[in-house]
Amino acid sequence: MKYGSVFSTGKVCGCVAAVLLLGMSAVAEDKVLFNGKDLTGWDGAPGWWTVEDGALTSQSTPEKPCTECNYLIWTGGQPSDFELNAEFKLSESANSGVQIRSKALPKWDICGYQADMTGDGGLVGFVYHHTRGLIAGRGEKVTISADGKKDVQSIGKPEELIKKFKKGEWNTYRIVCQGPEITLYVNDVLMCQFTDNDAKQSAASGVIALQMHPGPPMKVQFKNINLKEIKK
Repeated sequence: MKYGSVFSTGKVCGCVAAVLLLGMSAVAEDKVLFNGKDLTGWDGAPGWWTVEDGALTSQSTPEKPCTECNYLIWTGGQPSDFELNAEFKLSESANSGVQIRSKALPKWDICGYQADMTGDGGLVGFVYHHTRGLIAGRGEKVTISADGKKDVQSIGKPEELIKKFKKGEWNTYRIVCQGPEITLYVNDVLMCQFTDNDAKQSAASGVIALQMHPGPPMKVQFKNINLKEIKK
């Protein structure tokens, strides 16, 4: 079909315009949270977060131990339904996480849902909550009822799923939050999913943050952090 014939009909032209507007809207929903250069758009404890080789970086050493959790908090909003993609790299002893739908506390502390991770892979693909503990393990589909009871089903073998994690290398977390459902993927492989219907403890929105954990010397890095909000 020639372009002239497309725009010769008002009805078709209107459809094309609608499609173009939808495409523009979809593009507008995508946000790059980290510019790869500095800490613009983020707030963290002084002296703990820097940019190294294009990645948000935090590191503890024997000379500079981390004695309490601190978080690098994205200051751009408190999204509700979204898809978050982030690459992460951990030293073998590292313990970290990506906070979602969380509450910011004093002294760069956080409380809420966490896509958990450790450098040895042990906690990769888990969902943890600071006041509720482990919510969903790798390979689990969990439904939490209104009264807080948990129903757990298997969606994969944890020992097989962890093979998708690359120790000491860059990996990707994809976190999808929609309504009461939160789903985690590592390197595009489904790790766990849970539906939180406990209105007394669940959160429909909140801050996004990156964790620096106390413990032995460790290094955590994040880059290519992108957010796409899901419109209801």
